[in-house]
Amino acid sequence: MSTTTKDNTPATTPSTKPKAWLLDLVLLGALWGASFLFMRIGAAEFGALPAAAVRVAVATLFLLPLLFLRGHGPALGQHWKASMAIGVLNSGIPFALFCFALLTINSGLAAVINATVPMFGALVAWAWFRDRPDGSRIVGLVIGFAGVAMLASRSAGLHADAGGNAALWAVLACLGACASYGVAASATRRYLGGVPALATATGSQIGATLFLALPALWFWPTQMPSLRAWLALLALGVACTGLAYILFFRLIANAGPARALTVTFLVPVFAVFYGAVFLGENITQWMLICAAVIVCGVALSTGLVKLWPGAGSPAATSPPRPR
Repeated sequence: MSTTTKDNTPATTPSTKPKAWLLDLVLLGALWGASFLFMRIGAAEFGALPAAAVRVAVATLFLLPLLFLRGHGPALGQHWKASMAIGVLNSGIPFALFCFALLTINSGLAAVINATVPMFGALVAWAWFRDRPDGSRIVGLVIGFAGVAMLASRSAGLHADAGGNAALWAVLACLGACASYGVAASATRRYLGGVPALATATGSQIGATLFLALPALWFWPTQMPSLRAWLALLALGVACTGLAYILFFRLIANAGPARALTVTFLVPVFAVFYGAVFLGENITQWMLICAAVIVCGVALSTGLVKLWPGAGSPAATSPPRPR
């Protein structure tokens, strides 16, 4: 069932049955958490831009047959400009920035910073839709960004061979990716409301692929990457991007944006676990403290937790994108 928002964009009525979306929520958190593991493996041999380009190209090849089998080709044809443009903001730019950051910082640290996406979404929605945050959400924004500053102030989560200044650039790259996600969330809300999830996902990956194609060719590695790196990007494109995007848009439709925001808390948990188990990454006490501060900020800034009961409704921004 569809309704119409105040800005004349169609909106779907979320499902009230928890069983219809809880499994999607957990699976999405597991897939997006794994994306940081695979990005770190792939970027180490491909480089940032080629790794991001291979990711979206694989996702495109995976999604296109599904698009036509499900009969959503006309929907993509009708909205191809918006979906491809949003794909640059939603996939092309942030994927490249995260791959760049993961050349320096650990996957768990990048995932923790990624948890700030809903805060950027709230800021963009404030500027774009005049969705002014209440006092509780403003406090949350301050707390969340303070947590990021705490992370950047120390070298916790750095690779062994990384220099001090590299940490700052890596954190800034992650924040740039999160800001891009925030803009994409409001753009999706404005221009792609009511469009089938598969059409939106496919169009966004096509746009990101075209955006990254030439830079990836220019910076393509001179030495052929290993099979391990290729398999990492294959898993990244199929599972963490193609399947994850389908789950992401279905989750918004079935649970609503506010409930879907809770995936923010699952992604860093899975990412830290994967990094510790498969990459031997060190989880420091300082990282856990900063993560707790950021999570508190996200919970307040998105309206999921309130300092003053009855102070408005949760933010209607989209949840963070796959990473």
